[in-house]
Amino acid sequence: MMHKTFLLVATLLLGFSSLKAQLNPAITAWMQNTTTLGSYYVSGNPVPIPMTVLANCQQVRYSTAWVYVNTRGIPAYPTGIFTGDGNTNVAGDQNAIYKLPLNPTENTGTPTATNPGNIGVFINGVSIFDWRDGVAYSATAPNGICGGPPGNPPCAGGPGSTQAWNRDAIPAEKLGFDCAKGHPAGTNYHHHQNPSAFKYDSETSISFSDICDLYDSDGLYTINPSVHSPLIGFAYDGFPIYGAYGYTNTDGTGGIARMKSSYQLRTYANGVRVNGPTVGQVIGTQTFFNGYFKEDYEYIANTTDPTYLDEHNGRFCVTPEYPNGMYCYFATVDENNTSVFPYLVGPTFYGNKTGAKVTSVTETTTTYTPGSATIENIFDHLDLKVFPNPSSEIIAIQIEGINKQDLDIKLFDIQGKLIKEAKLSQGQTLSYLDIETLYSGTYFIEISCNDFSETRKIVIEK
Repeated sequence: MMHKTFLLVATLLLGFSSLKAQLNPAITAWMQNTTTLGSYYVSGNPVPIPMTVLANCQQVRYSTAWVYVNTRGIPAYPTGIFTGDGNTNVAGDQNAIYKLPLNPTENTGTPTATNPGNIGVFINGVSIFDWRDGVAYSATAPNGICGGPPGNPPCAGGPGSTQAWNRDAIPAEKLGFDCAKGHPAGTNYHHHQNPSAFKYDSETSISFSDICDLYDSDGLYTINPSVHSPLIGFAYDGFPIYGAYGYTNTDGTGGIARMKSSYQLRTYANGVRVNGPTVGQVIGTQTFFNGYFKEDYEYIANTTDPTYLDEHNGRFCVTPEYPNGMYCYFATVDENNTSVFPYLVGPTFYGNKTGAKVTSVTETTTTYTPGSATIENIFDHLDLKVFPNPSSEIIAIQIEGINKQDLDIKLFDIQGKLIKEAKLSQGQTLSYLDIETLYSGTYFIEISCNDFSETRKIVIEK
């Protein structure tokens, strides 16, 4: 009963904020860009190649009920390469328009299952996919699987059909993800999971792949366990998606805590799955370990710890963007920051799924343009890391959390002479300065945006 009252209050507040559109995060949260291009890695080259496609979102429009987001589907951080699963595609221009409800509502009937393909969109315009990869168990197939990539026999019912045992994309495709934990379906670059960088999460989370040793990438945000994670996207039911950490208690009190999935791996007697492969069974090239399938997980409700999420991977709570409360999904990870099922949203939506990709906008809308006052607010809250210090070859500038503005980076010597320049684009968290040819000494790094700046001292030692 409390949840329904909470939802009514949140819905009324959102209805009011739709009249004052600048206060609605579903309108203001998007990263808009008309200048920065995407980039990608090619095999053997550790320097990203510029694209001719704009990164992030290009336009945001809204009516009283809907927000429309135009995007090319390309992040500002480099994509690729994608190895280990035979994927030779690169991220490509999606030229998409997302239509999302401004006043999301709870689905009080039978929950709607998440679907193959897009189930939402990140605030940088990149696609959100659910847990699946379109592959399922087939007792008659040579490798024990059907569907998915060419070469596998089709599943009964055709593409997108649900089988008794459906493969979890995260463990199955992990060798094909780039360092931001994304990959393309065709050319549709997407994340099934938390879009923070492998390389800067933990050693555990990258132990299966050495791709990040050569192809540095960052991601939409960096995980900072000491602050509330940023709002990173919206599901097709209109409810927001946050990163891995939130307030311990749903009323915004209790400090910061990791939000936890309430799904656990099942225990099978003697490893036997009903009408499925035995746990650990090998068929052809496939090893059917526990966790290979979505059906290997079961939901165990936790009624005492508010940091455990519901069956949709969310909860009602207060967040920085929703001080009066909202239902929110979270990108679940474990204590090592490795993604945990169901990852973002699912396996069912909490709300009524009314959002979708559309080909045009057929109603009168207002275009939202971020104001300059937003820059000062964002810049004041940037948590910057400059490392290593001292350094001899390279300096990394990293944003803790999420970067909402283009930042200029300049390196000055002790006399104030400009030595090097770089840029950290909106939607990136990481930039580098090559200092291999510089002399030892004291230098200063200035990170600026318009009239706002921050300076750090750095020592170069050779």
